[in-house]
Amino acid sequence: MSPLTIGLLIAIISIIVLASGIPVAFGLVAVALAFLAMFDGPESLGIVGELFFSGLADFTLVSIPMFIAMGAAVASSPAGGDLYGALDRWLYRVPGGLAISNLGACAIFAALSGSSPATCAAIGKMGIPEMRKRGYPDGLATGSIAAGGTLGILIPPSVTMIVYGISTGTSIGRLFIAGILPGLLLTGLFSAWSMFHAWRAGFQTDAEREEVSIREKLEQGARILPFFLIVLGILFVLYGGVATPSEAAGVGAMLCIVLVSVIYRIWSPKKLWKILSSSTRESVMIMMIIGAAALFSYTLSNLFVTQTVAESIANLEINRWLLLAMINVFLLVAGFFLPPVAVILMTAPILMPIVLQAGFDPYWFAVILTINMEIGLITPPVGLNLYVIDGIAPDVGLPSILRGSLPYVGLMILAIILLCIFPQIATWLPELLF
Repeated sequence: MSPLTIGLLIAIISIIVLASGIPVAFGLVAVALAFLAMFDGPESLGIVGELFFSGLADFTLVSIPMFIAMGAAVASSPAGGDLYGALDRWLYRVPGGLAISNLGACAIFAALSGSSPATCAAIGKMGIPEMRKRGYPDGLATGSIAAGGTLGILIPPSVTMIVYGISTGTSIGRLFIAGILPGLLLTGLFSAWSMFHAWRAGFQTDAEREEVSIREKLEQGARILPFFLIVLGILFVLYGGVATPSEAAGVGAMLCIVLVSVIYRIWSPKKLWKILSSSTRESVMIMMIIGAAALFSYTLSNLFVTQTVAESIANLEINRWLLLAMINVFLLVAGFFLPPVAVILMTAPILMPIVLQAGFDPYWFAVILTINMEIGLITPPVGLNLYVIDGIAPDVGLPSILRGSLPYVGLMILAIILLCIFPQIATWLPELLF
């Protein structure tokens, strides 16, 4: 059996296994073990344990649970409410200002928490009921929060970018910087559409509200400022080479937990334990996927699937932009069914040699890949953000939430096209700073 046939068989069986609902890590391990035993014999399974743990033997991986703990501390506090309230006080007279406030809050909270579901939950619990109460269309109220939540995996610090950096051997600090301008671009596109949608629906301004004083506008934002400074500090030490990602993440996590305890008085052992237990659970899940993906990647390489696929695509002699379009379609489909971390770990070993050979920048491609993963977060059947929003506003219904999210999917595709035309959006800032 040829390597390409084996690869196709692995792809089909992997989709079937993962579609059954089995946890991603266990599904990848099961498929890898089955094909190793089938083609290399049962004796090849003797190195499985070593392969699994070698996938976790990277000190940079320590940064993942630290950044997750940092995000869990912020997500468990009223920081999202303060952020949402502060922006609303500044933008309430702008047409569609409340939707823009929500998107701005999502963008900033995404930088603080690094988690898309946490961003949706924290901002959506306050933003969606308030928008609906003020007459915003249900689709705009729910779709804007679902789309805004996806910014958590693009705007730094991002766990997805860390996983990409580890998988491809690229600089995590440079990846973080590459995500800043595309993240702002997406936030701007989302805000422009929300303003247009609100205007088209006949919703103008909240003129009946009393004028808010400067002091009232600043008081809530002041509680958020220390957390935002921590994110800027992390980017500075990574860019300046002052600290490694693991060191920066550890200090950031500790400072966020201290600030949450001091500013929001979350210092009871029960509340602190909730932060640590939730971050530990998510970290273990991601680490299991990383270890399983290392075993899965070894299986593909050992059966010459990775090398053959890369060589076959390289020999197609097609235009590199057509090749990129094919890769984008592949990533979109993969993102429909799998979480971003799993997609990156499974595809990076195959795609990176192809991308480099085609002459594309690996940091620019990281942004393209991440936006594709963002689309997967608001499209079925997985669409994690859709289900988070459905839990917040169950009376709206998933079909309406999905319809409200579709324009934002179109804006993400537009952002990918803009990045292809103007790759400097992703590459200019890293080249300037590094």
